[in-house]
Amino acid sequence: MNKQELFENIKRKKSFLCVGLDTDIKKIPEFLLEEEDPIFTFNKAIIDATAPFCIAYKPNLAFYESMGVKGWIAFEKTVNYLKENYPDQFIIADAKRGDIGNTSAMYARTFFEEENLDAVTVAPYMGEDSVTPFLGYEGKWVILLALTSNKGSHDFQLTTDTEGERLFEKVLRKSQEWGNDQNMMYVVGATQGRMFEDIRKIVPDHFLLVPGIGAQGGSLEEVCKYGMTKECGLIVNSSRAIIYADKSENFAEVAGKEAQKVQLQMAEQLKAIL
Repeated sequence: MNKQELFENIKRKKSFLCVGLDTDIKKIPEFLLEEEDPIFTFNKAIIDATAPFCIAYKPNLAFYESMGVKGWIAFEKTVNYLKENYPDQFIIADAKRGDIGNTSAMYARTFFEEENLDAVTVAPYMGEDSVTPFLGYEGKWVILLALTSNKGSHDFQLTTDTEGERLFEKVLRKSQEWGNDQNMMYVVGATQGRMFEDIRKIVPDHFLLVPGIGAQGGSLEEVCKYGMTKECGLIVNSSRAIIYADKSENFAEVAGKEAQKVQLQMAEQLKAIL
């Protein structure tokens, strides 16, 4: 899915919502544990209920890897179900990979050849040769960590060099030598508020993947005010606030209603550019 196709999908659905499939076996409704594959059963129900209101899904690999082989099987079944039934959905592997070149090449092969996903999150700390193997796949996206929403982001990302440039700004500037707004996005946490203004000065046209709406307390209005572009330029993720909104047998229906609430808020924000 290229940049224009992504934007067309946003316009069609009046949404830029990404549903995070951070599926924890210890948090899903207990009655699902009787199923042969409770993780996939949960994901399938969540997807069916939320697909009309979102344009992307983001399974977080840690939640699947924590269950070993069974987790990987559930992950693959989830991805295949999305591809077969909702081919318009943008699928992001939230893996945060990034290692020396030959190792990154194997990670890239995993997500772009074997799993055939649209995008993968990548950590830039090891520099160019840890990122460029992911950029060698036409039609695929690297989503580079830039300014995250967690408390510890201040430990490194906001530190400055002798010229006053913050580390996340260096990441944004340097990485544009490797990719462009057709194959690279950036992770920017919703809790960063007006920091989006500084980010847009450096990457005015790139899509941003924005976690932190919902359970982490980020403001959708602030994100849109300071981060939205004429082509939207935002994919806003919500995980726990949607998928764990209810633990009864109606969990999927409630998740769908929560996703719809966010979609309606996004439709209002999109009126400024559509």
